Amino acid sequence: MTTKRILVIDDEDGVREIIQFSLEVVAKWQVFTATSGKEGLVMAPANLPDAILLDVMMPDLDGPGTFQLLQANPLTQPIPTIFLTAKASTNEHQQLMSLGVAGVITKPFKAQDLVAQIQKILHW
Repeated sequence: MTTKRILVIDDEDGVREIIQFSLEVVAKWQVFTATSGKEGLVMAPANLPDAILLDVMMPDLDGPGTFQLLQANPLTQPIPTIFLTAKASTNEHQQLMSLGVAGVITKPFKAQDLVAQIQKILHW
């Protein structure tokens, strides 16, 4: 089994650290992090991760805007992307899903549940 490679794009240092720790320790996945949508757009084609975890609410370029640009790039278009959002309403989740992402995970999440949620969404 090859090690999964995950790109985490989130502007909050604490959230990125928790996610990186969870995925590396629990799942033994390789994690790359980006602090903004713009940085993520550079890192995704350079690293070609197996999946992207993308925060919805970020300054400058938000998650949906970043996702649209990832979808516009032939290199990053096939990479499954999961939105991370603090918005828990079903309606908001449906709006996000309609953009074409693989799934939506609500923050805050439990570190030990995150790997299982990602595996379930991506059928790993």
